[in-house]
Amino acid sequence: MPLARVADAAVVPRPVPGCRSGASLLAISVALLLASCAPSALKPGEALPIRIESRAITTLGGSPRLAEGIEFVGGLELSSDEPLFGAFSSIRFLDDSRFVGVFDTGYWIEGRIERGADGMLSGVSDARLAAMLNRDGRESASKYQVDAESLALVDGAALVGFEQRHRVVTYAPIASLATARPSQPLALPFPTSRLRGNGGIEALVVSPADALLAGGVVAISEKSVDEDGNNFAGILNGPLAGEFRVRPHDGFEITDGVFLPSGELVLLERRFSIASGVAMRLRRIDGASIRPGAIVDGPVIFEADNASEIDNMEGIDVVVADDGSMHLIVVSDDNHSILQRTVMLEFRLEP
Repeated sequence: MPLARVADAAVVPRPVPGCRSGASLLAISVALLLASCAPSALKPGEALPIRIESRAITTLGGSPRLAEGIEFVGGLELSSDEPLFGAFSSIRFLDDSRFVGVFDTGYWIEGRIERGADGMLSGVSDARLAAMLNRDGRESASKYQVDAESLALVDGAALVGFEQRHRVVTYAPIASLATARPSQPLALPFPTSRLRGNGGIEALVVSPADALLAGGVVAISEKSVDEDGNNFAGILNGPLAGEFRVRPHDGFEITDGVFLPSGELVLLERRFSIASGVAMRLRRIDGASIRPGAIVDGPVIFEADNASEIDNMEGIDVVVADDGSMHLIVVSDDNHSILQRTVMLEFRLEP
């Protein structure tokens, strides 16, 4: 069943990424000493090559909880001189090394992960940034318009979920995202009026073609819940299209997800509080339980807090290694804050 579209909506102005609107004079003065808020050399419709530096993360530290069948492999702390770099919201792999991702500041990132002789992550190469264009072929002037939070790759197109102005649209082809324009918003199985401004569609995931959902696209909200406290979610197309719910636990909020080749769904979740800082967890959901009207739940397979080498973890995908093992790759959103980092972590997962 094709993805259905609905009508379009209206526009508002956006600050330069990295510059904080409403900041105090003191904060602005400090920011000017640390970095410039001038726009990058990136022009709409063009891809900008950037250099990404990396620092190896060999141990998680802290006291993470890992279920049987999952192990930490390694990771990277990533940085760049390019001021637009950062604010990762989602990442999807085109093969076992090339990836495309979205920043919640309204930019695409493409690149390639590199590995050392030991097979560990060693860096990111061939990285390029491009602005997400509007339907007129221009870069939006408003963060409100381009708060990209989720990404799925389907039939040569990129589906992107935005919050604040809630919608899911397609960009095609994937090979030319710098010049791609969005479709009209796709129809969703739940009302966008029920979605919270900063808690909308945080996960867009595509089920395997041979699984129960037959390649259906699943959308899951971050912290928009029904009267029973369950997250709004839905299957956008396919034989089981319709609305369902995800049961949250312990104050964690869904930030992304990925279907494994087996048809199981792994959810990436985050919790933050001033008292305890940031935490992340991974949950494994039985794919057969996802159907219209269901409330799905599943066990925690990994959990860590800020005593470990984590940050504000927002994106996840799976790559299958040459030996057939599944590797989960998770990335963080640094919010363009000097207090946060962009990290990429890798876990090996048994079937």
